[in-house]
Amino acid sequence: MRTDSTRISEVARSAAKKHIEAVYGPNYYENRYYKTKADSQDAHEAIRPTYVELTPDSIKDSLTPEQFKLYRLIYNRFIASQMANAVFDTIAVDIDCNEYNFKANGQKLKFKGFMTLYVEQEEENDEQIPLLEEGEEVKKEKLMPKQSFTEPPPRYTEASLVKTLEENGIGRPSTYSPTITTILERRYIEKEQKQLVPTELGKVVNSLLIKSFEDIMNVDFTAEIEKDFDNIAERKRRMEKNYKRIL
Repeated sequence: MRTDSTRISEVARSAAKKHIEAVYGPNYYENRYYKTKADSQDAHEAIRPTYVELTPDSIKDSLTPEQFKLYRLIYNRFIASQMANAVFDTIAVDIDCNEYNFKANGQKLKFKGFMTLYVEQEEENDEQIPLLEEGEEVKKEKLMPKQSFTEPPPRYTEASLVKTLEENGIGRPSTYSPTITTILERRYIEKEQKQLVPTELGKVVNSLLIKSFEDIMNVDFTAEIEKDFDNIAERKRRMEKNYKRIL
Protein backbone atom coordinates (compact mmCIF):
# COMPACT_ATOMS: atom_id res chain seq x y z
CA MET A 1 0.00 0.00 0.00
CA ARG A 2 1.36 3.44 -0.95
CA THR A 3 0.76 5.48 2.16
CA ASP A 4 2.62 7.49 4.75
CA SER A 5 -0.60 8.39 6.56
CA THR A 6 -0.96 7.88 10.31
CA ARG A 7 -4.76 7.95 10.22
CA ILE A 8 -6.80 4.85 11.09
CA SER A 9 -10.52 4.29 10.74
CA GLU A 10 -12.89 4.42 13.70
CA VAL A 11 -13.70 0.75 13.08
CA ALA A 12 -10.02 -0.15 13.53
CA ARG A 13 -9.75 2.12 16.57
CA SER A 14 -12.74 0.43 18.19
CA ALA A 15 -11.37 -3.04 17.44
CA ALA A 16 -7.99 -2.12 18.95
CA LYS A 17 -9.66 -0.83 22.12
CA LYS A 18 -11.69 -4.01 22.53
CA HIS A 19 -8.61 -6.19 22.03
CA ILE A 20 -6.32 -4.23 24.36
CA GLU A 21 -8.83 -4.07 27.21
CA ALA A 22 -9.61 -7.79 26.88
CA VAL A 23 -5.99 -8.99 26.67
CA TYR A 24 -4.04 -6.46 28.76
CA GLY A 25 -6.65 -4.61 30.84
CA PRO A 26 -8.43 -1.22 30.64
CA ASN A 27 -5.46 0.68 32.10
CA TYR A 28 -3.41 -0.28 29.03
CA TYR A 29 -5.73 1.46 26.57
CA GLU A 30 -5.45 5.08 25.49
CA ASN A 31 -7.39 6.52 22.58
CA ARG A 32 -4.78 8.15 20.36
CA TYR A 33 -4.92 10.32 17.24
CA TYR A 34 -1.77 11.09 15.33
CA LYS A 35 -1.11 14.11 13.14
CA THR A 36 0.76 13.68 9.90
CA LYS A 37 2.76 16.07 7.78
CA ALA A 38 0.84 18.22 5.31
CA ASP A 39 2.00 16.40 2.16
CA SER A 40 1.11 12.94 3.48
CA GLN A 41 -0.93 10.65 1.24
CA ASP A 42 -3.86 10.78 3.62
CA ALA A 43 -6.36 9.29 1.18
CA HIS A 44 -5.23 5.93 2.57
CA GLU A 45 -5.19 4.67 6.11
CA ALA A 46 -2.00 3.83 7.92
CA ILE A 47 -0.68 0.34 7.24
CA ARG A 48 -2.33 -1.93 9.81
CA PRO A 49 -3.72 -5.45 10.28
CA THR A 50 -7.22 -5.96 8.88
CA TYR A 51 -8.44 -8.07 11.80
CA VAL A 52 -6.90 -7.57 15.26
CA GLU A 53 -8.08 -11.01 16.36
CA LEU A 54 -5.56 -12.53 13.91
CA THR A 55 -2.58 -12.21 16.23
CA PRO A 56 0.86 -13.04 14.81
CA ASP A 57 1.19 -16.22 16.86
CA SER A 58 -2.27 -17.46 15.84
CA ILE A 59 -1.38 -17.46 12.12
CA LYS A 60 2.35 -18.16 12.35
CA ASP A 61 1.99 -21.67 10.88
CA SER A 62 0.38 -20.20 7.75
CA LEU A 63 3.21 -17.72 7.09
CA THR A 64 6.79 -17.95 5.94
CA PRO A 65 9.38 -16.74 8.50
CA GLU A 66 9.77 -13.47 6.58
CA GLN A 67 6.00 -12.93 6.37
CA PHE A 68 5.64 -13.66 10.08
CA LYS A 69 8.32 -11.11 11.05
CA LEU A 70 6.74 -8.43 8.86
CA TYR A 71 3.19 -9.12 10.07
CA ARG A 72 4.32 -9.16 13.71
CA LEU A 73 6.04 -5.77 13.26
CA ILE A 74 2.93 -4.21 11.67
CA TYR A 75 0.54 -5.82 14.16
CA ASN A 76 2.50 -4.97 17.30
CA ARG A 77 3.18 -1.39 16.28
CA PHE A 78 -0.48 -0.81 15.39
CA ILE A 79 -1.77 -2.18 18.70
CA ALA A 80 0.98 -0.33 20.62
CA SER A 81 -0.09 2.94 18.97
CA GLN A 82 -3.40 2.68 20.85
CA MET A 83 -1.90 1.76 24.21
CA ALA A 84 -1.11 3.94 27.21
CA ASN A 85 2.25 5.55 27.83
CA ALA A 86 4.97 3.69 29.65
CA VAL A 87 5.79 5.17 33.06
CA PHE A 88 9.33 5.50 34.41
CA ASP A 89 10.92 6.67 37.65
CA THR A 90 13.84 8.86 36.63
CA ILE A 91 16.88 9.04 38.90
CA ALA A 92 19.76 11.55 38.90
CA VAL A 93 22.71 11.06 41.26
CA ASP A 94 25.54 13.44 42.22
CA ILE A 95 28.49 11.82 43.96
CA ASP A 96 31.19 13.99 45.55
CA CYS A 97 34.63 12.41 45.80
CA ASN A 98 37.43 14.68 47.04
CA GLU A 99 37.41 17.64 44.64
CA TYR A 100 35.58 15.72 41.91
CA ASN A 101 31.86 15.42 41.25
CA PHE A 102 30.46 12.40 39.41
CA LYS A 103 26.99 12.36 37.85
CA ALA A 104 24.80 9.46 36.84
CA ASN A 105 21.33 9.30 35.32
CA GLY A 106 19.00 6.37 34.99
CA GLN A 107 15.41 5.30 35.03
CA LYS A 108 13.33 2.43 36.34
CA LEU A 109 10.28 1.11 34.53
CA LYS A 110 7.09 1.25 36.65
CA PHE A 111 4.41 0.56 34.02
CA LYS A 112 5.17 -0.97 30.63
CA GLY A 113 2.18 0.41 28.71
CA PHE A 114 2.79 0.28 24.95
CA MET A 115 6.29 -1.10 25.58
CA THR A 116 4.60 -4.43 26.29
CA LEU A 117 4.48 -4.83 22.51
CA TYR A 118 6.85 -2.34 20.93
CA VAL A 119 10.24 -0.99 22.02
CA GLU A 120 12.64 1.02 19.91
CA GLN A 121 16.18 -0.36 19.97
CA GLU A 122 17.73 2.72 21.57
CA GLU A 123 15.28 2.57 24.49
CA GLU A 124 16.47 -0.82 25.68
CA ASN A 125 19.81 0.17 27.21
CA ASP A 126 18.75 2.26 30.21
CA GLU A 127 21.14 2.52 33.12
CA GLN A 128 19.88 0.87 36.29
CA ILE A 129 20.67 2.92 39.41
CA PRO A 130 19.75 1.65 42.90
CA LEU A 131 17.69 3.81 45.22
CA LEU A 132 19.97 6.07 47.25
CA GLU A 133 19.42 8.45 50.15
CA GLU A 134 20.81 11.99 50.31
CA GLY A 135 24.14 11.96 52.16
CA GLU A 136 24.51 8.20 51.83
CA GLU A 137 28.10 6.98 51.46
CA VAL A 138 28.86 4.83 48.45
CA LYS A 139 31.94 2.68 48.00
CA LYS A 140 33.94 2.26 44.85
CA GLU A 141 33.89 -1.25 43.44
CA LYS A 142 36.26 -0.63 40.55
CA LEU A 143 37.64 2.22 38.46
CA MET A 144 37.60 1.89 34.68
CA PRO A 145 39.69 4.56 32.94
CA LYS A 146 38.52 5.25 29.40
CA GLN A 147 39.87 7.69 26.86
CA SER A 148 37.31 9.14 24.47
CA PHE A 149 37.79 10.91 21.17
CA THR A 150 35.36 13.01 19.19
CA GLU A 151 34.08 10.84 16.36
CA PRO A 152 32.53 11.93 13.06
CA PRO A 153 28.79 11.40 12.57
CA PRO A 154 27.98 7.79 11.72
CA ARG A 155 27.38 6.89 8.09
CA TYR A 156 23.83 6.37 6.91
CA THR A 157 22.20 2.98 7.09
CA GLU A 158 19.15 2.24 4.95
CA ALA A 159 16.91 2.96 7.95
CA SER A 160 18.58 6.25 8.92
CA LEU A 161 18.64 7.40 5.28
CA VAL A 162 14.91 6.77 4.92
CA LYS A 163 14.30 8.62 8.18
CA THR A 164 16.27 11.62 6.90
CA LEU A 165 14.37 11.60 3.60
CA GLU A 166 11.08 11.59 5.54
CA GLU A 167 12.20 14.44 7.79
CA ASN A 168 13.11 16.56 4.76
CA GLY A 169 9.87 15.74 2.91
CA ILE A 170 11.71 14.04 0.05
CA GLY A 171 9.98 11.24 -1.85
CA ARG A 172 7.22 8.89 -0.74
CA PRO A 173 7.28 5.51 1.04
CA SER A 174 6.98 3.75 -2.33
CA THR A 175 10.11 5.51 -3.67
CA TYR A 176 12.55 4.96 -0.81
CA SER A 177 13.45 1.35 -1.60
CA PRO A 178 13.86 1.90 -5.40
CA THR A 179 16.04 4.95 -4.70
CA ILE A 180 18.44 2.97 -2.51
CA THR A 181 18.42 0.02 -4.93
CA THR A 182 19.26 2.30 -7.87
CA ILE A 183 22.28 3.99 -6.28
CA LEU A 184 23.57 0.58 -5.18
CA GLU A 185 23.15 -0.92 -8.66
CA ARG A 186 24.92 2.05 -10.25
CA ARG A 187 27.75 1.62 -7.75
CA TYR A 188 27.46 5.14 -6.37
CA ILE A 189 27.47 3.56 -2.91
CA GLU A 190 28.29 0.19 -1.43
CA LYS A 191 27.35 -1.57 1.76
CA GLU A 192 29.91 -2.15 4.48
CA GLN A 193 28.06 -4.20 7.07
CA LYS A 194 24.92 -2.06 7.45
CA GLN A 195 26.47 1.27 6.51
CA LEU A 196 26.14 2.94 3.10
CA VAL A 197 29.57 4.12 1.94
CA PRO A 198 30.06 6.36 -1.11
CA THR A 199 32.33 4.97 -3.82
CA GLU A 200 34.85 7.01 -5.80
CA LEU A 201 32.41 6.90 -8.73
CA GLY A 202 29.63 8.17 -6.49
CA LYS A 203 31.76 11.04 -5.20
CA VAL A 204 32.73 12.10 -8.74
CA VAL A 205 29.16 11.91 -10.04
CA ASN A 206 27.84 13.82 -7.02
CA SER A 207 30.47 16.54 -7.46
CA LEU A 208 29.68 16.96 -11.17
CA LEU A 209 25.93 17.05 -10.59
CA ILE A 210 26.16 19.68 -7.86
CA LYS A 211 28.51 21.78 -10.00
CA SER A 212 26.35 21.53 -13.14
CA PHE A 213 22.83 21.57 -11.66
CA GLU A 214 23.12 23.64 -8.52
CA ASP A 215 19.49 24.80 -8.73
CA ILE A 216 18.04 21.30 -8.46
CA MET A 217 20.76 19.28 -6.68
CA ASN A 218 19.87 20.32 -3.15
CA VAL A 219 17.81 19.02 -0.26
CA ASP A 220 14.99 21.55 -0.58
CA PHE A 221 14.32 21.17 -4.31
CA THR A 222 12.48 17.84 -4.27
CA ALA A 223 10.33 18.72 -1.29
CA GLU A 224 9.42 22.14 -2.70
CA ILE A 225 8.67 20.93 -6.22
CA GLU A 226 6.38 18.17 -4.92
CA LYS A 227 4.42 20.79 -2.99
CA ASP A 228 4.29 23.00 -6.09
CA PHE A 229 3.07 20.11 -8.27
CA ASP A 230 0.31 19.39 -5.75
CA ASN A 231 -0.74 23.05 -5.88
CA ILE A 232 -0.69 23.00 -9.69
CA ALA A 233 -2.83 19.85 -9.74
CA GLU A 234 -5.29 21.52 -7.38
CA ARG A 235 -5.21 24.70 -9.52
CA LYS A 236 -3.85 26.76 -6.66
CA ARG A 237 -1.05 28.00 -8.91
CA ARG A 238 -0.07 27.94 -12.58
CA MET A 239 2.79 25.94 -14.02
CA GLU A 240 5.73 28.25 -14.63
CA LYS A 241 8.20 28.08 -17.49
CA ASN A 242 11.03 26.71 -15.35
CA TYR A 243 8.89 23.67 -14.41
CA LYS A 244 8.03 23.04 -18.06
CA ARG A 245 11.77 23.11 -18.81
CA ILE A 246 12.46 20.57 -16.06
CA LEU A 247 9.66 18.28 -17.24
